[in-house]
Amino acid sequence: MDRDLSDEDSVADLSFEAESPPAPPAELLDRLPSYDWLLQGGGRQIFFPPLEAPGRPLDQRCWSSFMDLSRVPTVTEEVAREALLSFVSSKCCYGSAAAGDLVIQELKQQTLCRYRLETFSESRISEWTFQPFTNQSVDGPQRGTSPRLWDIRVQVPPMFHEDTRKFQVPHSSVVKECHKCHGRGRYKCSGCHGAGMVRCSSCSGAKRKAKQSRRCQMCSGSGRRRCSTCSGRGNKTCATCKGEKKLLHFIQLVIMWKNSLFEFVSEHRLNCPGELLAKAKGESLFKDENTTVYPIVDFPLREISLASQRGIAEHSAALASRARVLQQRQTIELIPLTEVHYWYQGQTYVYYIYGTDHRVYVVDYPERYCCGCTII
Repeated sequence: MDRDLSDEDSVADLSFEAESPPAPPAELLDRLPSYDWLLQGGGRQIFFPPLEAPGRPLDQRCWSSFMDLSRVPTVTEEVAREALLSFVSSKCCYGSAAAGDLVIQELKQQTLCRYRLETFSESRISEWTFQPFTNQSVDGPQRGTSPRLWDIRVQVPPMFHEDTRKFQVPHSSVVKECHKCHGRGRYKCSGCHGAGMVRCSSCSGAKRKAKQSRRCQMCSGSGRRRCSTCSGRGNKTCATCKGEKKLLHFIQLVIMWKNSLFEFVSEHRLNCPGELLAKAKGESLFKDENTTVYPIVDFPLREISLASQRGIAEHSAALASRARVLQQRQTIELIPLTEVHYWYQGQTYVYYIYGTDHRVYVVDYPERYCCGCTII
């Protein structure tokens, strides 16, 4: 059915138009004195944080006292057997006979040091965004000058907990006609090109199926069916303005809190995968938390001191130009590692016990019945 539409209610033909950009063309927007740069280039800006005075360097410590106070319990044959039995019982395809009857031949034990640096930082970017205008209050430039983005105070999440939040910059709002439908609130359906009807897919518009005298039951012999895309209306509500015809544009502040991690495990002579040791539970030896931490010096294992220097340098280089460091934390943990050699039915096997919670890594278990279980 033809529709007589007034000029105000006319429908824009956007059948072949690309999706809406994240912001309208710059020439549509009024310039805001504090944010002229958003109308240049991509309409998005990263804000560099203000420089802050560095804190105090880490005082030299007597590491021998730390090492003396932190003792990792020795893994005995009984503990080694119990750890393997617990591991085997958690695997559906592992038999428990070998774990119960094996003969432990040798326990090779080593205590590793794991250095970990966490840097909790905040970065801010701004960008134009919009939402349908529903006659809500408009906080525009007439109400004042928009603050600089690092001057906007927000609630910081708990330290070392990542989060992303978005805020509307005060006094940055402006109302404009919808750039997708040109202020009409709807546009012509691309499925039926505004007709409301489409060719019947069952009879291909022939009104009856091939080699059949009866009329097509799907379209009742008309050769056309109601368009399912627009439900026969011939037009669709504009998805950009939701039919409101106008958009409220404003500058959006996006704040990202990120926790960067650097880890290093000291060298060891046993054949246990490093990725397991990086996740292992350890005994805390040292913890230093402050706005800025400084490299550890004179640690008994020189590779830990070097790792501390490298980690702090890497985080500083990566974050200095794009984020503000809120808090840093560096720790040293002791990770026990035991290589267990055992004999069972004439053959020698090996497994590893790592971490203070006695996790097990099996190299080749003698009673494994299928490949459905992992060995970690």
